[in-house]
Amino acid sequence: MVDTKQTKTIGEHAVASERARRGWAPALTRDGLERTDILAVELAGRRTMIEVQVKAARGRGPRLSWPLGEKSQQPALHPREWFVMVAIDDDVDAPLRFFVVPRDHVAAAAWIEHMNWLTTPGIAPGVRNVGPERSRVTLPTFAGYENAWSLLTKPTDEVPVALPPEFHTYAEDTERVGLPGGHPWREALPSW
Repeated sequence: MVDTKQTKTIGEHAVASERARRGWAPALTRDGLERTDILAVELAGRRTMIEVQVKAARGRGPRLSWPLGEKSQQPALHPREWFVMVAIDDDVDAPLRFFVVPRDHVAAAAWIEHMNWLTTPGIAPGVRNVGPERSRVTLPTFAGYENAWSLLTKPTDEVPVALPPEFHTYAEDTERVGLPGGHPWREALPSW
């Protein structure tokens, strides 16, 4: 059985290492600091500071998924909040995969993927009844953000959305899927 604490440790330390490799000074926060696992400052240029929440999952292929409950679906408090999703292959010799995603994009993806699954036409009522607090997002959903480390110097509200195109359609369908309450895209849905 996989030790989930080790999965979390692998993810957080790997992301901190990648930040350091790319000219940032990362600091792991203590457990208990909500929404932030790593604080990092860019060493050159404007000395941009960011907050990163790391989500790590083990597995391989398109079925790998990250649990993203209600806290992950909360909108960003400022334009420097990021998630880095880490895919840890079952093969210990395989490289880690990183997906660098703005918090608001993660919040939308978690809600959209879950609500689309929950309300899929043709599924009998009551068969799927798990609430959004148990949402999971699969690896293909974040494929457009893989190794997008260069985005971290930008404010998150300036980052183009790289979610699957069908997610835009689902977000527009406020009767069936839509977006979580308080999400900034409810005011103006970006194009993608």
